[in-house]
Amino acid sequence: MSAIAIIGGHGKVALHLEQILVNRGHQVTGVVRNPDHVADVEATGASAVVADIETLVIWQIEDLLRGFDVIVWSAGAGGGSPERTYAVDRDAAIRTIDAALRLETRRFVMVSYQGARLDHGVDPEDSFFAYAEAKAAADEYLRRQDLDWTVLAPGALTDEESTGKITVTGTRGPVSRANVALVAADVIHAPETAGHTIPFVDGETDIADALRAVIGGGTAAGDGVTPTAG
Repeated sequence: MSAIAIIGGHGKVALHLEQILVNRGHQVTGVVRNPDHVADVEATGASAVVADIETLVIWQIEDLLRGFDVIVWSAGAGGGSPERTYAVDRDAAIRTIDAALRLETRRFVMVSYQGARLDHGVDPEDSFFAYAEAKAAADEYLRRQDLDWTVLAPGALTDEESTGKITVTGTRGPVSRANVALVAADVIHAPETAGHTIPFVDGETDIADALRAVIGGGTAAGDGVTPTAG
């Protein structure tokens, strides 16, 4: 059993993930900004902590995360102003990574998106630009740290039912939030995925088998999988 903190605990992916991890016997805590969301998190069987990650300084984040074995970043500003997007998706994420380093909480799973990279190519006039910039910066910062990190890069999110099957690929496509949660849960159970960025969409391969291919090098680097030492 691991103690797992999920930042952004009321997101749709996070709520699926909390229930999966609780069912697998873990001690799970969802960190939420809005007190009204506590009941939804607790309905999954997880505990809930109210904290606004956007405004916390690093020592407060340390206090929040002390005692956990795994940190999952699944938070986001959810659109809105570029300023808040940078504040949450980049700055708060980086402070959380720094807190993990100071706490020596080595396992860190980042839920990102397919196409997140420094050379993302999004037009600065596009409303998506701030998000692309923020996620790329946070992901790259995480990759440079001495942590057992895994970056998940799912395709376009849908609310379809989980199939339990994915394709690990750099090719764009849809993926259900429920499948993303299953991938995140399986990654937590597979420390060998540390040091990998895993782009995936809904597909035809059982998640466990798809992750084994990544770990074993069975998926070509040209498909978008990035193995890097943590």
